[in-house]
Amino acid sequence: MYQFPKELKEAYESSPLSFVYYQNVDDHAVPVLVSEGFCRNTGMSRDKVLDWLRAGLFERMHPDDVGVVSKISDDFLHCRAEYDAVFRCKIDVPGKERYVIIHGLGKWQTMPDGTELAVITYANLTATHRLIGEQMEEYTMLRNDIFYTDPLTELPNINYLHEFGDEKLNVVRAAGHTPHLVYIDVCSMQSYNNHYGYKAGDKLLCLTAETLKQQFPKALVTRAPDDHFAMITRLDDPAEIERRLYEANRIIRQQAQGNTSGMRAGVYRVRQEQTGVIDALDCAKQAVKLIENDMNREVAFYSQKLHDVYLQERYILENFQRAMEQGWIKVYYHGLYRVESQKVAAFEALSRWVDPERGVLLPRDFVPVLLKYHQLYKLDLFMFEQVCREVEVRHDNNLPLVPVSVNFSRQDFDHADVLAEMNRLYEKYALSRYVDKSYFIVEITEQDLALGEKKVVEQLAQIRANGYRLWLDDFGSGYSAINVFSHFEFDLIKYDMELLQHLDEHGGVNRVILADLVELARKLGIHTLVEGLETEDHLAFVKSLGCELVQGYYYHKPESLDTILTELQNGRKLKPCETPEERAALNEKWFE
Repeated sequence: MYQFPKELKEAYESSPLSFVYYQNVDDHAVPVLVSEGFCRNTGMSRDKVLDWLRAGLFERMHPDDVGVVSKISDDFLHCRAEYDAVFRCKIDVPGKERYVIIHGLGKWQTMPDGTELAVITYANLTATHRLIGEQMEEYTMLRNDIFYTDPLTELPNINYLHEFGDEKLNVVRAAGHTPHLVYIDVCSMQSYNNHYGYKAGDKLLCLTAETLKQQFPKALVTRAPDDHFAMITRLDDPAEIERRLYEANRIIRQQAQGNTSGMRAGVYRVRQEQTGVIDALDCAKQAVKLIENDMNREVAFYSQKLHDVYLQERYILENFQRAMEQGWIKVYYHGLYRVESQKVAAFEALSRWVDPERGVLLPRDFVPVLLKYHQLYKLDLFMFEQVCREVEVRHDNNLPLVPVSVNFSRQDFDHADVLAEMNRLYEKYALSRYVDKSYFIVEITEQDLALGEKKVVEQLAQIRANGYRLWLDDFGSGYSAINVFSHFEFDLIKYDMELLQHLDEHGGVNRVILADLVELARKLGIHTLVEGLETEDHLAFVKSLGCELVQGYYYHKPESLDTILTELQNGRKLKPCETPEERAALNEKWFE
């Protein structure tokens, strides 16, 4: 770890400017020096600041900002790109914690001994806003300040809403009304700019601003980032708010140049006084996301159900790192069975979050959240490491070492060198003592391949060339492209469970589709597996296809290694597993 010369360290640490020096240690940004100005801005002692930064800046960051800042940080750490990020972060202020807006600017600096350090300066924009606000008492004066005004629409901007939105909410409440916060997304703005030009796009944004002010004359209408607006209205009637938003949309479509999709709006009723503008804004954004691509819907109101989903997202993001470190996230092994021999041919490693407060969370509960905020690569690599770690445990307890598949996402390849990490973990646990790399199987879905860039394709090919096996997962879920077989080389294809579980719908079309797909794979030299096996009828049909492998609750439910070992001690017998020799013979037989 780099050590600053004594005099230089004392000078930097006593500086009133707010900055932190970091060193890249094993691909982690480790703080090596913190200025007095940074400590003062956070309201914490230097020791507490260092502990916080070592644990990760994201611990106190607003969940909505984690994904973007994580990507900027990774690029800065690995590519030596410039660091320029604005985010919300919790800091200690007298008597409470609150979110403030932080602007971080960083660059790399070569020290006299050749060590590369990153120095990032952090400006507390919220504190700056408040200082300005104390000097200006009238809103008309604030509107002339470029910091609070959007230069295009001349509306107050998001800085103004963050700083004075709580006051506006209180004013509405004091007048005997329940405030509503509305977040507006001008749809397909990039497409509109590409088609009609940026000047027309600017006119559309100005038209939207003027129309909102006309329809909500007593509201605080502000310009949010990019193609978004936010406003606080004193209208109490949700139906009237919705009517005016639909009318605003009609006017915008009528008066805009060319064709525009108009806008979508999310509305949050700010019932509780303790709810601040930032939390209300987050809720309204969540409501907008409810609409998604439904072209027949223009307005969505925040509901309790959506609120619960939002709180669940925040819990997952704020506790994800802790869940990995404390072993809440576990590997559950799900057996894959050979149809011909009825033996276990492999296992799929599935994640389960066994939470001390919320019980067992399934992947459907937390994987979409991690994917949304670009944290899924951490889970996938964590799962691979747990599978590696448990190879020795299985060996020492005389459990058969059959291959294990681990799910990876297209997004993983944006944040990590997956092959390098797999090889590092293979070496770390000295796995060549027990198995070769073909023991490990990378599963990736067809949807991920369809969206993957060239570098994803190249890395998957390198993974397979390095000795690991590659399986295509969820083929037939929603849409499928046969030409995927001409672009990739797979060892096995897994057919989506929906095909098997809806065999007799629509005249039994899935029976024909599965039969043709299995035969196509055989001709292409690819092994096959059908997911979702739950009944005797399912098994009979799969046997009639000649498909090699099956997976489903009919044979086996996922269970952790701890559970397996405990039940063995209590007299449970192992399900029969293939030997390597049996596996090789049956794999070869498939293509005869």
